[in-house]
Amino acid sequence: MNYSRNELVQSEATMNQMRNSVYILQRFMKNNGLTEIKQRLNRMGKNIAHTYVKYWKPIEVIDLSNISDVLATLYKNILNSTVSIEINSTNNTISVKDNDCALCKYHFEDIEVAGCEIIASMIAEFVNLINAHSGISFALEPINIKESRALGNKTCIHVYKYLEGGI
Repeated sequence: MNYSRNELVQSEATMNQMRNSVYILQRFMKNNGLTEIKQRLNRMGKNIAHTYVKYWKPIEVIDLSNISDVLATLYKNILNSTVSIEINSTNNTISVKDNDCALCKYHFEDIEVAGCEIIASMIAEFVNLINAHSGISFALEPINIKESRALGNKTCIHVYKYLEGGI
C-alpha cells in the first residue's frame, strides 16, 4: 500500500520498520568505514522535521511559557510517547524523559549511537521551524542523549538547550 506524506502524517503507522532500519543503517555505515554517524542521524532528524512541519504544526508560536506543552504534544502526536519534561532555567536546558522511546525499544550491544539522536534533532528543528517566521526569538538545540534504552539504560533522556534571543 502506498501512502502520500500527508496520509502518513495522519496514519498511526508503526515505528517498527523505522526502528529496525536505523540500527541496520548504523551497522552498514560502520562496516563500510563511514564516520560521523551521530551527525548523520542528526541531519536525518532535521530533514524529517522539514518535511513533517509542512503537513502539521501544533501551534504557531513557541516560547518558554508553552514549551513544555508543545514538547509533550510533539512527542505524543509524532512518536506516540508520553514524556516528562524538566526545565532548568539556571543553565537553560530542558530534559525530556521518554520511557517508551519509539526508536529505542531494545538494547543493542554493538550500537554506539542512540537512534533517538534522530528524535532529538527532529524535535529541536521542528520547534525552530515553527518559530522561524513568528517573530519570536526562541530556539532549541539538542545537546545530548543522556540515557538511551538502545544503549542499555531503562529510559531515554533527551537534553536540549533553549535559547531566548535565537540561535
